[in-house]
Amino acid sequence: MDRLLKDIRVLDIGRYVAGPYAATILGYLGAQVIRVEKRSGGEDRYIAPLTTTPDGRPEEGGLFMQTGCGKQSLALDLSKPAGLEILHRLAGRADVVIANLPSQFLKKIGLDRDNFNRLNPRGILVTQTCFGTRGPDSHKGGFDGVAQAMSGAMYLTGTPEHPVKAGAPYVDFSTAVFSAMGTLAALMNREKTGEGQHVETSLLGTALAAMNSHLAEQAVTQRDRAGTGNRVQTSAPSDVFRTRDGHILVHTVGDGMFKRWADLVGRPDLVDLPQCRGDQNRGDHRDVLCGIMADWIGDKTTKEALGALENAGVPSGPVLTLQEALDNPQAAAMDVFEWVNLPGNPKPAPVAKLPVRFSSLNTEITDRPPLLGEHTHSILKSIGYTDSDIETFKEKRII
Repeated sequence: MDRLLKDIRVLDIGRYVAGPYAATILGYLGAQVIRVEKRSGGEDRYIAPLTTTPDGRPEEGGLFMQTGCGKQSLALDLSKPAGLEILHRLAGRADVVIANLPSQFLKKIGLDRDNFNRLNPRGILVTQTCFGTRGPDSHKGGFDGVAQAMSGAMYLTGTPEHPVKAGAPYVDFSTAVFSAMGTLAALMNREKTGEGQHVETSLLGTALAAMNSHLAEQAVTQRDRAGTGNRVQTSAPSDVFRTRDGHILVHTVGDGMFKRWADLVGRPDLVDLPQCRGDQNRGDHRDVLCGIMADWIGDKTTKEALGALENAGVPSGPVLTLQEALDNPQAAAMDVFEWVNLPGNPKPAPVAKLPVRFSSLNTEITDRPPLLGEHTHSILKSIGYTDSDIETFKEKRII
């Protein structure tokens, strides 16, 4: 099968998730990706470390296993003029440069939009920030959790006394997906016009988009919903329920599904009650309906409850631990993970493949994540530096 972006060169000078994972996605689609890091390694290389050095320092972590596969690594000191010259030479030859770095720093290193356009008129610059490039917060940095907090998501997920952040950094990863989508659109536009493009995404913009339906309701109705934890407010019964040996999540939406649920729990009379007509009415009476559900589930095992719900056509699933999620036979059947080894790791680590399947495109993981600076020599040779130049860069601690 073909590699769609096999002729596209990507320069990844991002950090953490939004930039690096956007580059990873393009790499899964076949792009050649060069990751530029500090000589000591990017911060994201060491998050959730899988091993440590004898003196206790973290080595490559779980995040880098996910965002590093298939890339080449160049370790470079950008505080020195020669380091910037190398970066500019690479950026000038790249199709795409991805940089989730502060706009002030991008200007300092000569990769803001105006400078990049002069350097590479056909190039596509992809940037990610927390708050965009306009407005009172545009100068601030931030992380996934900050965007969750400022979008209303934490307030609605928890309770008024205890706002709760999602454990999975969905804002970071969604921003990476939007960035990759924007890059593909920019590449298509370049095919038509020959022109480059600046693609901008932001964590807050992504988080607000994810919360849009709730924000639209608030703007129009001024309903002022407060958080109710796992208990959904717009339908019922939809919540996490305790079984005899664990917990399950049940989500009931729509009149047909509600009728099947009511028949299952022996309460067909509920269907004709005024307070149970329509999802929002049922959501408004969620405490009563979830109480009925809790009573029905309470004396059953997880397996028994899930089996009965499946037979009734009511969506449900077990609340799994991390190990149980890895061991889930459904994940194995879906072929979600590639088990990837990295020198120094005691055993392979599961890395999620691109969660999109194509009938005639190859998106498989092609190689393990790179060791720090593993490809520095070959990358520099490919852009015209000699062995003597490279030796000088080493002596001056530029690479």
